[in-house]
Amino acid sequence: MPLSCPYCESSYHKEAGDVNKEYHDHQYGFPIDDDNELFGRLILEINQAGLSWTTILNKQNNFRKAYSEFDIHTIANYDEIERARLLSDAGIIRNKLKVNAAIHNAQVILGLQEEYGSFKAWLDHHHPKSKDEWVKLFKKTFKFTGGEITNEFLMSSGYLKGAHGEDCPIFKKISKLKPKWMMI
Repeated sequence: MPLSCPYCESSYHKEAGDVNKEYHDHQYGFPIDDDNELFGRLILEINQAGLSWTTILNKQNNFRKAYSEFDIHTIANYDEIERARLLSDAGIIRNKLKVNAAIHNAQVILGLQEEYGSFKAWLDHHHPKSKDEWVKLFKKTFKFTGGEITNEFLMSSGYLKGAHGEDCPIFKKISKLKPKWMMI
């Protein structure tokens, strides 16, 4: 029985071990509770702009290593030496705007953590919103977060619907993990 899942249908590779299949089956649309992991997903989504998601998935471990395991506090304190290190790292996307956005957004998230207790609590506080409302909020709050980046970040972390079709077995698995209030 074919699955009705937009991510699977758009993926060229569906074999075991394929980065797209692994992402679909174990990450895409799953709720993320850890602030550093949420921030890491935002970094990946920002870096995907203009590139294929497969490219980002293939470099995911490089990003994690280059960006200090996605530790928000560490990244918020990156200086010019760290910025230059990132811009010379061939294992990641060497784009000055994207690197600067990651550092800036880490600093913003530190402020959100102070005010709301966590980045996740800030997201939860604003849920539910329409895609357009989320995009407006993200553009006001962060750098390099246009409509598609915001949409994919929120779908991939479970805040917006659309990651999986309702007849996809992963949809059913994720539905069991989400609090009822997130299903809105």
